[in-house]
Amino acid sequence: MSVISVANKVATDITMENITKIRELGFSKYEISCYLSLVSIHPINGSQLSRLSGISRSRIYDVLRNMTKKGLALEVENGLYAPLPPDELMKRLRTQFDSNLSIFKKEIKAVSKEGSYEYIWFIRGYLEVMKKAGEMIRSAHEELYVRLFPKAGKILEKDLKDAEARGVGIKYVAMGDMPLTFDIQVVHPETKSLTDTIGGRSFDIISDKSEALVGIFEPKKEDLSPINWTRNRLFIISARDSLRHDFYHYFLQKVYDRKQQLTDRDKRIYEFIKSDD
Repeated sequence: MSVISVANKVATDITMENITKIRELGFSKYEISCYLSLVSIHPINGSQLSRLSGISRSRIYDVLRNMTKKGLALEVENGLYAPLPPDELMKRLRTQFDSNLSIFKKEIKAVSKEGSYEYIWFIRGYLEVMKKAGEMIRSAHEELYVRLFPKAGKILEKDLKDAEARGVGIKYVAMGDMPLTFDIQVVHPETKSLTDTIGGRSFDIISDKSEALVGIFEPKKEDLSPINWTRNRLFIISARDSLRHDFYHYFLQKVYDRKQQLTDRDKRIYEFIKSDD
C-alpha cells in the first residue's frame, strides 16, 4: 500500500467524535494524527509523515519534537521516526490515570467533612440505567432484591448469575413470562394490570441494603424516564420492603384468588422472605 493510500485510510477511519474523546487523554489533534500515521507506517521521515497525517510541513517537525519529548515517538535513524508501541502507550496511560486518580482521592479526603450523602439522584437514558444496574450487581457482596421486566432481566441476567455464583443472595420478582432461574424467584401475578396502573414498567434493584436504583420506564419514553439512584437509608428500606411484599402478593394471590396450594418450593421461599428482615 502506498503512502498516499495509507494517508487516505488514516484520514477517513477516525471520526471527529473519536478525536474529541482521545484528546481528553491529553493529546493534541496533531499528536493524534501523527501517532496514528506513525503506527500505520514506520519508520518514515517528516516529509512522508506530513503527507500521511495531513499536518503541514511547517508544523510536522514541531509536532515530532514534542512527541519525542513526551516519549510518544523516537528518532530511530537520522530523520526517520517510529511510534512508541501501542501496548506500551496503553500501559503508560493507565498508570498515569491511576496515579492522578489516587492524588485526587487524597485531596477529596483531605477536605471532606462528615456527611450522609443521602440525596436522591436521577439517571436518564435506558442504556445508562442498565450500565449503572450492572455496576451495582457486580459490586454486590451479600444480597440483591430485584424486580425486573423481561427486557431488563435479559440484559442483566449474566451479571445476576455471576453474582449468585460468588455467593450473593438473589431475591427476584419477575414481571412477566420469565424462566425461574434463581432459587428465590417468583413471577408477579398481576403484571399487566400493574403496568397500566403505574403507567409503565417498574425497575428495581436494591443492593446490600445500601444502594437503590428504582423507577418506572414510561412507554415510548424509556430514554427520558428519570430512574432514582440513592444511598438514602429510609428510601432503601421502603423500596426493599416493597419488593418483599410483592413476594407476599404472589403467595396470597395463589392461595386466595386461584385457590391453589403452595408448593414445597413456595413454602420454602415464604419462610425465607418472612425471616429476611
